[in-house]
Amino acid sequence: MSLTAQQWLEKIRALPISTPLKIMNICGGHERSITAAGIRGALPPQIELIPGPGCPVCICPEEDIYAAIQLALRDKVILVAFGDMLRVPINVSKTEARSLEQAKALGGDIRPIASPMEALHIAQQNREKPVVFFAAGFETTMAPVAALLAQGIPDNLYILLSGRLTYPAVAMLLETKQAVFHALVAPGHVATIMGAQEWAFIVTQHQLPCAIAGFTPESLLAAFYSTLRQYSSHHYFLDNCYPQLVTPTGNQTAQRYLIETMDIVDANWRGIGIIPHSGFALKDSQHDARLHFPNYANESRLRAGQMPAGCDCASVVLGKIYPNQCRLYGTACAPRHPIGPCMVSDEGACRIWWSGGVRQPATV
Repeated sequence: MSLTAQQWLEKIRALPISTPLKIMNICGGHERSITAAGIRGALPPQIELIPGPGCPVCICPEEDIYAAIQLALRDKVILVAFGDMLRVPINVSKTEARSLEQAKALGGDIRPIASPMEALHIAQQNREKPVVFFAAGFETTMAPVAALLAQGIPDNLYILLSGRLTYPAVAMLLETKQAVFHALVAPGHVATIMGAQEWAFIVTQHQLPCAIAGFTPESLLAAFYSTLRQYSSHHYFLDNCYPQLVTPTGNQTAQRYLIETMDIVDANWRGIGIIPHSGFALKDSQHDARLHFPNYANESRLRAGQMPAGCDCASVVLGKIYPNQCRLYGTACAPRHPIGPCMVSDEGACRIWWSGGVRQPATV
């Protein structure tokens, strides 16, 4: 019989843990569930939950968003993108569109979508016009994009791909010691696609407890209990606390589509830099928007790729600070007027904390 959230909390409180311990949860969906359920406040005070690099909107390269804006305004394409991407701000002068939302207001044909199939349908309904699908996301988003490509797409549909893999960012944090945590809770949806064993390196290479969690309070608390028990007993292993969907090897069909349609390349993460083998690139040059439309890279954009002035989103994404420790949180930056990308997406830690009631910056 499965335990309730209250029972998991009782088991956690019974563990012999007296020193401060930090657990990183890298998934934006996890952070949203943690905040909505009040889990952070229910845990013993010595346990810290640190949100990590699990928001694809937050780390999407600024230059890719800039390119999407220019394609919509200059090349008069129909530009489709997942809804959260429309409000992400970039570094341009006040006279230019600083988001896809503003570009839409200036006349760009920009349409929010919720799935790759919507991009296909729009292209089929507008065969006389080029349609560019600005596809940003992690493995769970790239898998359906890959399936779309594998089944064949119309000649007028192009992909501006900005896909990323999750685990290389965590590997980079551990290898460069940019963030300090004692255990990791890995994302259940990514593991559903890629397999649980993708996260075994946390244990085998870095000797840290690791558990895979789903998105209910019960699954998350089971994962926290597992990592804390591992830590207290000094017996570390990869624990699957989401067995309903996660298997050791993952979804073989989805992985096959990814291999058939995409290559793994070094990739830029906004505010962080190049992370080796962390990005997806199209194998199909026929539908690659980067090859069929002008390159709008502009050397005069000196801050390209960086966060806006004063914005600490990169430090939030890397787990170095909490969202409300950003210099702009709750003052200049709020959901109605976001300065950085972490305040835009419902997977961004800043937006999640704000929605959870944290409206003031942390006191120093």
